[in-house]
Amino acid sequence: MSNTSSAAVSSRPNIPLVIACGCLIALISFGPRSAMGLLLQPMTEAREWNREIFGLAIAIQNLMWGFGQPVAGMCSDRFGTWKTMTLGAVFYAVGLYMMADATSPVMLHISAGVLIGLGIAFSSFSLVLAAFGRTVTPDQRSLAFGIGTASGSLGQFLFAPLGNALLDGVGWHQTLIIFAGITMVIPFLAVALKGKSVAPASQAGVAPQSLKQAISEAFATKGFILLSFGFFVCGFHVAFITVHLPPYIADLGMDPSWGAIAIALIGLCNVAGSLISGYIGGRYSKPIFLSAIYLARAVVITIFLMVPPSPVTVLLFAGAMGLLWLSTVPPTSGLVAVMFGPRYMATLFGFVFVSHQVGSFLGVWLGGKIYEATGSYDPIWWIGIALGIFAAIVHWPIEEKPVARLSAETA
Repeated sequence: MSNTSSAAVSSRPNIPLVIACGCLIALISFGPRSAMGLLLQPMTEAREWNREIFGLAIAIQNLMWGFGQPVAGMCSDRFGTWKTMTLGAVFYAVGLYMMADATSPVMLHISAGVLIGLGIAFSSFSLVLAAFGRTVTPDQRSLAFGIGTASGSLGQFLFAPLGNALLDGVGWHQTLIIFAGITMVIPFLAVALKGKSVAPASQAGVAPQSLKQAISEAFATKGFILLSFGFFVCGFHVAFITVHLPPYIADLGMDPSWGAIAIALIGLCNVAGSLISGYIGGRYSKPIFLSAIYLARAVVITIFLMVPPSPVTVLLFAGAMGLLWLSTVPPTSGLVAVMFGPRYMATLFGFVFVSHQVGSFLGVWLGGKIYEATGSYDPIWWIGIALGIFAAIVHWPIEEKPVARLSAETA
């Protein structure tokens, strides 16, 4: 056997280990940020801030996560996943630690906003999915993306009750310190994902393509633009509900613990929703499936607003929304892989994710802004319904096929 062949065999990834460690990373990176809504009331009361101040901090977090994601993708594609995720874990932990001691809105916005946002961008499930995409076969990608996304949802399910228990037991300050310690496990797990994308020319006859060419090709593709518009809506829904559903439930006169239960139930049901989404996305039309998901979200939110509020309706809403929560991620990331291949998937999905996080910024910030102006969350809920219908429309014409370059070169 030649030295080249021996090196190829020795560098072949251990797929079960990559999947297991990647899932744990997704779980941990998604956990603390999904518990931010539980911190809104105790932190604002302790610091005498209004909800708009806290909401702006989390909105900045989502925006930094979004704009940092393409940069993180480029770093991962060029320097490797482990180095990128180690940097992200440091940002994440420092941000959580500083958030605990933030005594002014500016410090809250720097810590909870800028640092945690960058930390999530450089250690999130987006990089995990890209690592999965270059590790498994094309036929396995959709299901692998579903498993990775489900792991992030499991983090939401676990960290919501953990955060609630810590808030009751040690208070919000120590809760943030504990969360900071947990995030520093990520670099050790990321060792299994060590590596970076390689040009597939020698393996599949695909001509080498530079990063700049890949980005230009993506933004010249109509389906990529429509996919980005649709993912904006996903971010708007997810971020608004994560941060503002707990206080909304408390405003309805229910015990605040129902907010933590609702967020946990969303995470639990999304484990099933993500796995189902990965399965369906691998067998049926991804664009049509995405249209159905967004339309279903609009229907679920409408019903939630129309029926009398109670713990039962909260649980039913959380369960239904959980099934639809991140079920958009496997078909969205799958479409990026189908259209452009896995070579620059981390970077290209990162650009799609920018749109998602712009939506997240507006969902969180407008939620606080509109509440402070009107004393009600109802207007923002109805905006979310309209956006769900919009997303259902824009996904429909997306073509699920490789770009002309890949089709010609493969042939």
